[in-house]
Amino acid sequence: MRTAEFDTEFVLRQAMHAFMQHGYAKTSMQKLKEVTHLHPGSIYAAYGNKKGLFLAATEQYQKDRNQQFTALFNDQQSILSTLKHYLTVIVDECIEGEVAKVCLLTKSISEVEGNDPQICSVLRGNLNAYENALAEQIQKALDNNEFKSSKPAQQLARFLVMGIYGIRTYALTNQDPKSLQQLADDLFAALVN
Repeated sequence: MRTAEFDTEFVLRQAMHAFMQHGYAKTSMQKLKEVTHLHPGSIYAAYGNKKGLFLAATEQYQKDRNQQFTALFNDQQSILSTLKHYLTVIVDECIEGEVAKVCLLTKSISEVEGNDPQICSVLRGNLNAYENALAEQIQKALDNNEFKSSKPAQQLARFLVMGIYGIRTYALTNQDPKSLQQLADDLFAALVN
């Protein structure tokens, strides 16, 4: 028996887009077959089942987002100006409405929460890693005296994550660029003031 060969990143990104567009529960194996160009037997052999493919796609999503985040914050600009730009990038993603730019975590957390402990644990882990990455950047900004706060960086990062997810959720029903940018600007102002 020969081992099936395929472009893993392509398959995972295609599955990720399907899960973002349709949600976990409504993404059928037929849809996954169509978007990945794999037969169900190959999907089951490689990932075990739809859940296994979802978990692998979530991992790929996290890698992709981490690369984007790291590239953005590796710039030599101040942390605060980069953070403000990052919020604008999020607004732009919301306005574009491309399935590739919709946050998989935002879509999945509300759908799956409580129904599958393993998936919930992975999603919470991804969210915690995101919060920690933001906290690290906020701590650098505090250490560089870019702004002052009596609150610890982790608390500020948690507030920021809440606001970012709020913007992403709000954008599902209102994609008015001015409104979304105003929310991002207000979030940034609340963070640094």
